[in-house]
Amino acid sequence: MNGLRIAIVGMSVAASLSSWGQEGPMTLAAYRDSVSGYSWQLKSAAENASGAYATMRREKTGMLPDFSISGSFVKTFHKIDDRRLWGFALDRSIEQTVYGGGGLRAAYRKAQSDYRSAQQDELSARLEVRYAADCAYWNVSAMQIFMSAAEEYVSIIESLYRVVRERFGEGYIAKSDLLQVETRLSDAEYQLETARRNYAEVLHDFNVLYGADLDSRAHLAQSITDSVPMPERVPADEMLARRPDLQAAALRVEAAEHAVDVVRAAYNPQIVVGASGSWQTFTPNISGRTYFDAALTVGVRVPIFHWGERRHAVSAAGAAVRASQYSLGAARDAAAREEADGWSSLTSSRAQMLSSLRNLKIAGENLEISTYSYNEGQATILDVLQAQLSWIQIYTNTITAQFNYAVAVSAYERITAAD
Repeated sequence: MNGLRIAIVGMSVAASLSSWGQEGPMTLAAYRDSVSGYSWQLKSAAENASGAYATMRREKTGMLPDFSISGSFVKTFHKIDDRRLWGFALDRSIEQTVYGGGGLRAAYRKAQSDYRSAQQDELSARLEVRYAADCAYWNVSAMQIFMSAAEEYVSIIESLYRVVRERFGEGYIAKSDLLQVETRLSDAEYQLETARRNYAEVLHDFNVLYGADLDSRAHLAQSITDSVPMPERVPADEMLARRPDLQAAALRVEAAEHAVDVVRAAYNPQIVVGASGSWQTFTPNISGRTYFDAALTVGVRVPIFHWGERRHAVSAAGAAVRASQYSLGAARDAAAREEADGWSSLTSSRAQMLSSLRNLKIAGENLEISTYSYNEGQATILDVLQAQLSWIQIYTNTITAQFNYAVAVSAYERITAAD
């Protein structure tokens, strides 16, 4: 079989896999959407953000007036003038904190920062889920091509084996040549089974991410053999500014600073005003008559001395602020290093891919020439076997290089929080 034609067929195999049985080809964008819609990680992150929003709204109610109603009923068992006594009281009150030491507003601002941080965590989770979807998608594409290449390689060896066996029967070649081809065929069949097992495993990973049946076939609209555009490098400042995990870390610093105000406020003067009204019976209730009463209240609390408790509490809260600031600094350094490593990996994988494609073309031509020369009696079986082995190794390297490049593009998009 023509070696160059084999390479061309193998490189275009992803475009001819419609027999895998899925309804219509699935694009990478559609798969991302399906994974995002099913992801338990994203659902958990969304619930965390929802809970943080509810907490923020709850903290805001602390700055609003409180209105409450209470009632009681009393029945005594001793008698006065042969009457069993009973009584009731119905109280209504409204209370407003005029000054709470700044704690109410600080708690609300902390809750706001926590909510915005949870939103950024959700965005960060979306980037991670998208990257996982990309890896699963490209993995299936690579394994499909690996499996097709292994099948094609078995077909090549079988074709050669038929020729060698025929020539051995005619007495033109030694049995050692036939045994060499049989050994190579056995090894090729073993590699094919390995490729099929690997494909089944990555197919399971692919399906589980979007809740499909684990053994469902995958019909991909895109392949690692397609031209994946090389992204432009993102400036470090821009990358740091749009990374949601860094934004979340900065908001956690802000929340920690508000937490200091919350702690400090507990030791500041507090002023509360209120009004109440009651409808109740006289005590003791002999006649059954009732009366209305009302009152205005002003409460003032001024902490005086707590054995340095305030100083220690504020110091502990300040330490938490500094710790969160150090964590933010470390996260920024890690992100900068991650971007540099990601860009190096991207450029290196692209160079390896281009080199592998050139080598594959050469190996295909060499296989074609070796096969032709052997058929014409101008080359030995060892020459053909070596050309076949060289082709499959370079083809495997090419598939790996294309997969690594596609994943490197996705990884760089995740690192730089690309849309």
